[in-house]
Amino acid sequence: MDEHFHQHISRQFNQELEDLRKDVMTMGGLAEQMIADAVSALIDGESARAEQVIENDHKVNEMEKHIDQQCIQILARRQPTASDLRLVMAIIKTVNDLERVGDEAEQIAKMAIRLVSRDRPRGNYREIESMAGHVRAMIRDALNGFARLEPEVAIALKRQDVKVDAEYEAILRQYYSYLVEEPRNTSRVLDSIWVSRSLERIGDHAKNIGEYIVYMVEGKDIRRASVEEIEESLSEAE
Repeated sequence: MDEHFHQHISRQFNQELEDLRKDVMTMGGLAEQMIADAVSALIDGESARAEQVIENDHKVNEMEKHIDQQCIQILARRQPTASDLRLVMAIIKTVNDLERVGDEAEQIAKMAIRLVSRDRPRGNYREIESMAGHVRAMIRDALNGFARLEPEVAIALKRQDVKVDAEYEAILRQYYSYLVEEPRNTSRVLDSIWVSRSLERIGDHAKNIGEYIVYMVEGKDIRRASVEEIEESLSEAE
């Protein structure tokens, strides 16, 4: 565990916190894989893979419950000091966002199952595949920042989220044009729009995790701060 959290805690408490962080990383890894599998199921028309994503969402939900319970026990037994309290609270918030990432991946998987029997669109969901790659990278960066206690990752995630939002808006414009050009495919296009919406939300959750890291390490709330304000805040802390 980072030296930032070594002060005034017993060895056993230190291990409990480290175990919690490992559990978060395991949960995050599964959530990221669910995104990849859900989008792959959509692109390749694989119902079995989509069904596996839906099954894995139950695992993610159970992980969240387990981690939350461990956090509650730590709060009750240990009465942690300020920095350790921030760590526990950041973990609770992070696993909540990861659980929602799993929910969004599940929704994409359900859409993939609905779309299996329909004609493949022009480009075979190429724009969705690209957007999915970007939000997966955001989740990966957020988890790496969490593991290493690197608050500066929040800046990169905030910038990436702006790009994902722009990508989402471009996809909406493109799909709305499909609705005009191919009205017989309205149902498929609308489902595809919902898939891109789920991906946009996953980007938001990754950005949130970056904000929790700053709170955990620096004790600062940057939820409504601009990139420039975050940079200034972090530079003052160095």
